[in-house]
Amino acid sequence: MRLLCLLLLLAGGLPATEFPSAEISNGLITAKLYLPDPVNGYYRGTRFDWSGNMPSLKTKNHEYFGQWFEKYDPKLHDAIMGPVEEFKTNNAGLGYDEAAPGGTFIRIGVGVVRKPDEKAYQNFKTYQILDPGEWLVKAEKNRIRFTHILKGPDGYAYRYTKWIVLVKGKNTMRIEHTLENIGRKQIKTQQYNHNFFVIDGQPTGPESVVQFPFELQPTRPFANALAEARGKEIHYTAELQKGQSTYGEFAGAATYDVRLENRKAKAGVHITGDVPIAKLVYWSIRTTFCPEPYIELTVDPGKKTRWTYTYDFYDLP
Repeated sequence: MRLLCLLLLLAGGLPATEFPSAEISNGLITAKLYLPDPVNGYYRGTRFDWSGNMPSLKTKNHEYFGQWFEKYDPKLHDAIMGPVEEFKTNNAGLGYDEAAPGGTFIRIGVGVVRKPDEKAYQNFKTYQILDPGEWLVKAEKNRIRFTHILKGPDGYAYRYTKWIVLVKGKNTMRIEHTLENIGRKQIKTQQYNHNFFVIDGQPTGPESVVQFPFELQPTRPFANALAEARGKEIHYTAELQKGQSTYGEFAGAATYDVRLENRKAKAGVHITGDVPIAKLVYWSIRTTFCPEPYIELTVDPGKKTRWTYTYDFYDLP
């Protein structure tokens, strides 16, 4: 196990009682991030990429993220906040289908994990991490870079870099990714951002609206009447109560473009990407509403691929 964190923290060292973290700001947006750490990190599960865990992003008038879950455990699969991301190959991990029970597979952005004797991959299970790889982290005034280098025992290896940039002079955040294949096997994976929005702590309901520039084509319609797809928008028919949730799946689109607004909070965010949407998953509970656009990535040995998501935050009149 190797861990190397090169940290340039704005406020200097952190008290030992706090989780490793950094803060970045462009004067208009301030974001706090929890940093990858296999021993002391806030999040040590195996579902989500460890970089980009963001408990807070504030503009002048609004807070966009925060704790949306009741129970916290560092190894709980979804005890994580903000615009966090997951990689999935065949709805599992990289190399999962090839590995025998007791063998290993890869969770990109997490590490090499053990495959137990099980019938199928369990999305919400925390697997045993055998090698968390090497993390390099560098925080500057208005941006932070995460680099994860992992060399698995079965031919998969990568260098994954994520920049989170608060654009100077704008209410804009960019998440810039590079995935470089430094192994001998092709990397083929889907990636999505879960987008755990908690806008000013407002509950999910009729004041929460999600818009797209394309007609929504359900492949798995909402199972209850709490939310519904109306043309190019998702609307709620009632305020969600504790224990209630919505879930739907939709066909992909050539344009990566999502707009979320909470009209009571008078806040919105426009998310765009430079890659097509392979499919769209949508999930919400009372405390968060989450559009999850999936993309497809294929990287041959010795090659790399890049993609960027842009978040423009704004006030409603």
